[in-house]
Amino acid sequence: MSGERKTALVVDDSLTVRIYHSSLLRNFGYEVDTAENGLEALEMAMKKKYDLILSDINMPVMDGYEFVRKLRKLEEYRYTPVVFITTLNSEEDRRKALMAGGTLYIVKPINLEVLEKILRSIS
Repeated sequence: MSGERKTALVVDDSLTVRIYHSSLLRNFGYEVDTAENGLEALEMAMKKKYDLILSDINMPVMDGYEFVRKLRKLEEYRYTPVVFITTLNSEEDRRKALMAGGTLYIVKPINLEVLEKILRSIS
């Protein structure tokens, strides 16, 4: 349906990062919800369908890898773009993120221009 707003979920244990990533997504017309760990995000995703998910990896309760592995088991999230945005910068971390089901892997900090390219490439 045209006119229907796209929805995004931002998952990060840092309030500052959640606010920043949410504001970037709102600039592109997304309606944004936030969660501070993977468990909270998974519970939210089971109640509402999101068009895009941005997730950190290192978080308490449930990390980003486990969150995305569990998310991918849900039929409605098999193909939803999931972008890991993290401070982890090794090839091993990148490999684990993509093996867990991540669509893209970005090292923080992310800026408006980078996010715009990402959104164009996955939409």
